[in-house]
This record gives sequence, structure tokens and C-alpha cells, in this order.
Amino acid sequence: MADRDDYALRSAAAREVEAPALPYRPPRPKKAHRIALVGAGGISFAHLDAYRAMGWDVAAICSRDIGKAEGRRDEFFPQAMATTDYAALLARDDIDVIDLTPHPEERAPLIEQALLASKHVLSQKPFVTDLDLGLDLCRLAEERGVRLAVNQNGRWSPHMAWMRAAVERGHLGEVMAAHVAVHWDHRWIRGTPFETVRDIVLYDFAIHWFDFVASLLRRPATTVQALVVDVPSAGIAPPMMASALLDFGDAQASLVFDAATPFGPQDSTYVAGTKGSLTSRGPNLGEQQVELWTAEGVARPRLEGQWFNDGFAGAMGELLCAVEEEREPSNGARENLDSLALCFAAIASSREGWPVEPWTVRRLPSQEV
Repeated sequence: MADRDDYALRSAAAREVEAPALPYRPPRPKKAHRIALVGAGGISFAHLDAYRAMGWDVAAICSRDIGKAEGRRDEFFPQAMATTDYAALLARDDIDVIDLTPHPEERAPLIEQALLASKHVLSQKPFVTDLDLGLDLCRLAEERGVRLAVNQNGRWSPHMAWMRAAVERGHLGEVMAAHVAVHWDHRWIRGTPFETVRDIVLYDFAIHWFDFVASLLRRPATTVQALVVDVPSAGIAPPMMASALLDFGDAQASLVFDAATPFGPQDSTYVAGTKGSLTSRGPNLGEQQVELWTAEGVARPRLEGQWFNDGFAGAMGELLCAVEEEREPSNGARENLDSLALCFAAIASSREGWPVEPWTVRRLPSQEV
């Protein structure tokens, strides 16, 4: 006979237990590597600031606009060379890694040129807008014996990194569900180029969470169903609300984004497994309290760091460590294509009105507003 507790009207108290020590901080390579950053636009500050904090060597900054390259150089790495000559940069034997920050359409040929020059590459996210092109670049990297990784920097935000490490160490058992809800005000994009991206929320922003979910569940999704909702009061052309349901056959995931929330911002994540559950919540992406619930009790780790710029240090650090250890980076481009396949399927579903199988949508749907 059921009683009140069976209907989740009350929860049993859990005792406090010590949080496990998990490797969630940005990985640090053991050797010195020389990095060249290509693209001195908006997000480049986060790359350079992270590398400076980690004590890494940025030997050159390349941009079509020499003024921008010199500005970033003077701000972060005064000893670096500022240049507009990408071909000459690739010809330098003393540069190991190319960090490419331009937009995907401009970036793809730059990735190919760097791989042909036998350079390791970190690509800004989203990696590509065409899955087949992405596969070609992955094959080229493998043929040239170099590493190709994607700057999915959200993976090394402290709360996401700790949660992923807990799953990898088996603290949750088999993951059955992962649910994300982000409610914040993204209207700062008004008047910027981002306002011209039709799926700015479900594509450019949500790719972090498609990647996070894929990294936790580690198996292919069968279908994705999504919707987007216009918010006329936001005064912005793209839809500012979006959600997606992901079916993994024996597991599920959901993503909810309310991007025009002027008051009471909140970010929460719940991951359920056969042996435990994880929660993370806070007023924003930089302030999160993580809890690990198991049969032993509840653990609340005290996390260090911030998404900006630990996430950028983590993405590059993982690539550098993979180069040293002659292995594929955990943020490798081939794996990242699975995350993009989820994202492309979600966008297609939001327009077609029914579930879509990942990898059946090979190109990013048009982003014209």
C-alpha cells in the first residue's frame, strides 16, 4: 500500500558526506608548446587571457586587420609577433599549435591549410556547419598524424567539469537522464552580428549543452524534438526561447532556454543515474553549487575557478596534453560531430514540427532571420 512518501510529497534527510576529489581543473601539459592564435576578433580575448594565466607561450597573433592583431598582442603577449600572413605562420617550424577563432565558414579552409602544414589545431566552436566537411577534416588530421580539437569551453566550466568527472569515475552508475534549464537575459545581442543568427539560442548558445549531454551519455541519440518561441517583447528578431527533448532509447535528456528573462536569472542541471544523482544550480553560469547524491549521503564540493576563462584553458590544455601523450583529446573533432548532429537535428525539428534523427541533417539549416 502506497503512503505519502511514495508520492514524493516528502524527501528523506540525507547526511553530509565528503565530496570525492575529482580532476575537474583545466589540464596542464608537462612540456612547452608554442601557440599561434589566428583571428583577433571578439572572443580572442578569452583565449589569450586564459593562456596568459596558464603561463603558455603565444608566439604569434594573426589577423586580416593588423591593427587588431597588434592590439591583442600589446594587451596580452607583448613578445608575440603580430602578422597578417597566415601562410608564413604555417611555414614556421617553431609553432606547434594553431588556435583558430574565425567564424565556421571562414575557419574551415584555415583548418585544412593548418592540417596540411602538419600543425595541431584547436577550432573555435561550433566546429563546422557541414558534417561531411567535418568528417573530411577529421580524416585529414588522422592522415597527417596531428590532433584536431574543438574549443567546447563549457566542458571545463567548473560545475560541468566536476559533474562530468563524477560520471566518468562511476559515481552515478549508468546515466539515465540529464536535464538542463537556463533562464537569463541574452538581449545584449541586440545590435550585434549575433542578432542576425536565426537560431542564436538553439545553435550558438545551446551547442555547449548538446555537447555536455553527449559527453555524459556516451551513446547515440535516436531522435531529437525541439521548438523555438518568438518573444516580441524582447525587441529582437531571432526567437529567444527554445527547448529540445533527446531520446537515447534507454535514457533521456532535455534542454530548456529562456533567453529574455529580465528578473530572477537561474541555471540548473540535474543528472540521474542508477547509483546516484547530480544537481547544480545558481543564479548564473559562473556561480553554481553542485551536489552529488548517493546511498552514502549528499556531497557538496567547493569548486574553484570560473567558466571564463578556465573553459578556454581547459580546451587548449586538453589538446596539448593529448599531443604529449599521443592520444585523441577528449574534445576531439570527430566526437564533437556527434554534438553538432544533435544540434542540427534540433534546429530542423523546430522548423518541421516532428522528431528528427541525428545525422540525417548533414548541414546547419539556413540561419537567415
